[in-house]
Amino acid sequence: MPRPKVKPDSELVAATIRVIERLGPARLTLADVAKEAGMSAATLVQRFGSKRGLLLAVAKMGSMGVREEFAQIRERYKSPVRALEGVVECMAQMARTPEALANGLAFLEMDLADPEFHRLALDHARQFREQLREILNDAMRAGELRSFAAGRLANALQSIIGGSMLNWAIHREGKAPAFMRADLETLLAPYRRKKTKRS
Repeated sequence: MPRPKVKPDSELVAATIRVIERLGPARLTLADVAKEAGMSAATLVQRFGSKRGLLLAVAKMGSMGVREEFAQIRERYKSPVRALEGVVECMAQMARTPEALANGLAFLEMDLADPEFHRLALDHARQFREQLREILNDAMRAGELRSFAAGRLANALQSIIGGSMLNWAIHREGKAPAFMRADLETLLAPYRRKKTKRS
């Protein structure tokens, strides 16, 4: 008899994220995730130990995947500034609806209050900012942006991305990606190099 196929942790984490978007981490149960993943809650307990263990796995995978996500975005776009727009569009997926964003932000409450979650959130945030800094440096080298302290601009950009997403959920004007791209352009506009006309 063939052995049943074991689902990788990445699939179970993806299922958990979908449930978080619908219910938030507080209301989520292992039974909800098991149903979404097409497996038993007992199997989830065997794999992760508890609901907390499962949520920590979500946080860990998010932290571990930052560089890979940025690498995929940078591979997609030749222009560094366009890659920054790609980062914004990727982040906007958290804001498919205001409710989905609210449920995602409920995870942030754990990140801020629980030391184990905070350690992972801090690692994620530092990696995210460093990846933004690298793209900004590339944009300066490519002549798309004028020279400036890339670290400071990366910090401001990270703040703009998170703040813009929350602002969209409050104002609900248009779609989140377009709303957030407009804020990105406002931040970058003073640093853009003007293209000179060829004689």
